[in-house]
Amino acid sequence: MITDSYGFYVGTSSIVDENTHEPILSILTLIVETVAKLHRDGHNVVLVSSGAVGVGLRRMDVNERPTNLPRIQALAAVGQCRLMSLWDGLFSHLRLPVAQILLTRNDIADTTQYVNAQNTFSQLFEMGVVPIVNENDTLAVSEIKFGDNDTLSAITAAMVKADYLFLMTDVDCLYTANPRTNPDAKPIEVVDDISSIEADVSSAGSSLGTGGMSTKIVAAKLGTSAGVTTIITKSSKPGNVHEIVTYLQRLEQDSQGTTVPTDGSALLSPPLHTRFLRSDHPIQSRSFWLLHGLNPHGTIYIDQGAYSALLNKASLLPAGVVDVDGHFAQQEAVRLVVVQKLSPDSLNGDFLHHGQEPRVVGSALVNYGSHEIACIKGHRSTQIHSILGYADSEYVAFHENISFFPGDDSPPR
Repeated sequence: MITDSYGFYVGTSSIVDENTHEPILSILTLIVETVAKLHRDGHNVVLVSSGAVGVGLRRMDVNERPTNLPRIQALAAVGQCRLMSLWDGLFSHLRLPVAQILLTRNDIADTTQYVNAQNTFSQLFEMGVVPIVNENDTLAVSEIKFGDNDTLSAITAAMVKADYLFLMTDVDCLYTANPRTNPDAKPIEVVDDISSIEADVSSAGSSLGTGGMSTKIVAAKLGTSAGVTTIITKSSKPGNVHEIVTYLQRLEQDSQGTTVPTDGSALLSPPLHTRFLRSDHPIQSRSFWLLHGLNPHGTIYIDQGAYSALLNKASLLPAGVVDVDGHFAQQEAVRLVVVQKLSPDSLNGDFLHHGQEPRVVGSALVNYGSHEIACIKGHRSTQIHSILGYADSEYVAFHENISFFPGDDSPPR
């Protein structure tokens, strides 16, 4: 019986030597053993693995990561074959089949493709297969990249409705300061409000990887907002994951009133890690897709009245639109920004009555393009036809196509 689903993210610096670019087989093997043990215990596991470019550097005897995009993409194409061969070979020793899934943001930008991806993951789990996910670096450009694989791992964890996401990194946990330079740095073991973090996240990652601790925080925000408990732990000790899982299971049993083992094992502390607690009000699948699966093509500025109405499940009327920025078409995603009443100079920062600064509150799929919305903004829906010569909808965006970021779930005071 499946009890939990787990997502693992391992970055390039965790599995590829920074100097020689050789795969770190000892860590790869431990990761495979950990995933296999969880799988044998009846859990679904998805592995998000970086490393294609790093492995490609070794395969082609290139000393340093190039800056030329086509060359990076070519190395990624070479390295991805080798990387999957490594994973497949190691998992095959434990008779555990794997599947390769390469994604770009475009692959989940369409709701049908997003659902198809979810269905593929579900079918792979039913077949007892471990999906191994990476960004499709061969095709990805800045406009369709996830930014880094920390973000991709959080989106993947949300797609498969994982209970836990483990971000494997080169430190045990998050600290109040950089432990390498500050001996007084204290570990942060549990974070229940990620917005209140005052930790040192200045680490910029390795020369091979693209992330650092700051990208782990971003991933944790995404994961916890989707209901995924997100954990930072040391990549060189993958076996810690099983101990942490055992500890968390005992915590849950204890909270439910289950009898604590008489040997006192439930009281043992787990290996050092940072656990970001999942949101009590997680974003649903479609809302998460609207917020994080789509790249915004522009911005719609709305007033406070429209914002309050939207939070009460209303659709967006043109009368509530203050201004438009960017060029986008019908049914494309846009940012929603709340502003106070503006001066006639519009978005030049001259707010009347000392109003608050603009605030990004969510995303929406629009029923009209940027030019049309610029024409009908501030007008009544009954005037749309006379202004445009047609009226596809009385709304700029339907309420089911609007989603807000966590914290923006109640009307402003």
